[in-house]
Amino acid sequence: MTPQKVLIICYYWPPAGGPGVQRWLKFVTYFSQFGIEPIVYCPAQAHYPIVDQSLVANVPVGITVLQTPIKEPARWAQKLFSRQTKDLSRGIITSGKKDWVERFLLFVRGHFFIPDARIGWVKPSVSFLSGYLQEHTDIKTIITTGPPHSLHLIGSALKQKLAIKWVADFRDPWTQIHYHKDLNLSSWAAKKHQRLEQQVLTMADHIVVTSPLTKTHFKALTQQPISLVTNGYDPIDFPETSSASGHFDLVHTGTLLAERNPNVLWEALSELIKNTDFKAKAKVHLVGVVAPSIRSSIKRYGLEDIVELHGYVPHQEALQWVVDAQLLLLVEMNKETVKDIIPGKFFEYLGASAKTLAIGPEDGVIKELIESTQSGAYFGYHNVASIKDFIAEEFERYQNDVRPVKSFAAEYERKALTQKMAALVKSL
Repeated sequence: MTPQKVLIICYYWPPAGGPGVQRWLKFVTYFSQFGIEPIVYCPAQAHYPIVDQSLVANVPVGITVLQTPIKEPARWAQKLFSRQTKDLSRGIITSGKKDWVERFLLFVRGHFFIPDARIGWVKPSVSFLSGYLQEHTDIKTIITTGPPHSLHLIGSALKQKLAIKWVADFRDPWTQIHYHKDLNLSSWAAKKHQRLEQQVLTMADHIVVTSPLTKTHFKALTQQPISLVTNGYDPIDFPETSSASGHFDLVHTGTLLAERNPNVLWEALSELIKNTDFKAKAKVHLVGVVAPSIRSSIKRYGLEDIVELHGYVPHQEALQWVVDAQLLLLVEMNKETVKDIIPGKFFEYLGASAKTLAIGPEDGVIKELIESTQSGAYFGYHNVASIKDFIAEEFERYQNDVRPVKSFAAEYERKALTQKMAALVKSL
């Protein structure tokens, strides 16, 4: 049977690093097993905030990857305001009072680049892809994935010009995303975001989301069909457990933003290190970019001796930390706007043997997932005593050489999720 050709329009593609690249890299890897031939369209020489050259080797051999140049405003802004531009591109927005440079950059970002700084790539992409699709008439379906949500505007324009089938994939919300209010949008700018979001939700033939709460929110805005296809984990990615470190290792992978500062965790740990045995044997490893305010908190709580900062590492190295951990840490902001966010690392944690200690807003969607998968425990931002007790229990198991028992949810494996996405595409 001849595979169905599908054009995937994405911004994050190897050598891009970070969580944004994993979802579609895995779909593309497994699509062929379910009768889909993917063609990828992405920017050439993009100014990615995180680069991971090791991921280039994971791109399937033989797939078509189309590229056109992109003009990145961040590339020029970084020459003038290096630190602030780099932080903003990684999602690090200063909590509390911001300096004039950050206020200026946020104003420009929020008012001159709607919906985001990749808006300048929309018109040239529509021009290039219109010609390509008219030459390759066997491609009947396109998929756009955001953020950046400007890529959905490429889908909207192609849908209008060519009457092609279009799936809009939202890895994160648009106007409901946690940092949207931090842009300090004027009334007209906020309305433009809402108008563009409504346009995409109305015109797409099918909408895909990664969280049930995002699905609920979008259902109030459109009559178009919406499917939940979460992120996941791939068992083949996990390396073998390395030799024991001799420590009770608590591991967090990924960026820790200023607004994700888990003071409740630091307080619990500051109590636990009064036990000399715990202090001697426990290590907290923060593997990824860490905001300065979090570094200050670690020092304020007297945790410098047990907390180690490793910075950004390649994805495979991050997975090594995950499989070697005795306890995995997941921290979300204490905001209503992140209740529906399921970080990609949750699923990678799910594929590892260690339990997850998650901290976030009360009744976040992660709480339900952790409970349903029996993969750890979830706490709000006021549960110092409960967090302390949970860590102490896991430490006691470690001391007694008792490994945790977790259930592994096969429905979140990447291959199973790709099968679900392929069936959705074929149903259009």
